[in-house]
Amino acid sequence: MSIIAKTSGDGRLVRISINGRFDFSQHANFRNTYTIEDAPYRCYEIDLSNVPYMDSSALGMLLVLRERAGGDKADITLVGFNDEIGQILNISHFENLFKLERPQAA
Repeated sequence: MSIIAKTSGDGRLVRISINGRFDFSQHANFRNTYTIEDAPYRCYEIDLSNVPYMDSSALGMLLVLRERAGGDKADITLVGFNDEIGQILNISHFENLFKLERPQAA
């Protein structure tokens, strides 16, 4: 399990890649990827393509990031999620709070 953040050359985009289960055990690691940055002035892309499982605490972590990144003005895109996680995001109405980019069908 790992969470890796990479900032674009211009410093505007922070891409956070999550590998493994996204649950409460990842709380500190996830928080550390964005608290070192000046969150309200960044765009975020959260790569969930290597996440097989996500629980309600992960949804809460995403909501905390959203608030720190500017609330309704936050620019956060969730990408690469599988169908199961897509259902969780849909049931939670996250399409109203985040940009959702489903992976392209092969």
